[in-house]
Amino acid sequence: MADFGTTIPLDGSFDEAVETVTAALAKEGFGIISRIDLDRAFAEKLGQSFRRYTILGACNPGLAHRAITARPDVGLLLPCNVTVEETPDGALVRLVDAGQMMAMGDLGEAPEIAELAEDAGARLGRVAAALQGP
Repeated sequence: MADFGTTIPLDGSFDEAVETVTAALAKEGFGIISRIDLDRAFAEKLGQSFRRYTILGACNPGLAHRAITARPDVGLLLPCNVTVEETPDGALVRLVDAGQMMAMGDLGEAPEIAELAEDAGARLGRVAAALQGP
């Protein structure tokens, strides 16, 4: 089974985890351009209860602009998704592997996309390191 990203458990509440993740992403130039609260959507659309689970659409505008300018179809893979899931012990954060995501199809063969994926991957790696603490 492919590993799509990095998984990091966090202590504290779900809301604290969302704030912590958002702040760590901001330090690397990512803003949150979308937020999907799946637990709310499941309750409203399906009448089903579900643990708190949020998908944050993280976007670094400079990287996104360069990527879409080079390959407009890369927009299908944007923004970089980060999930925050409530657990009995706190929260579980998942950060997408930008390198793997940008290697889909022939994207990885385009030097400018490979360079951007490396940059985004390094930034998300620093976010993961910050979340994991010292």
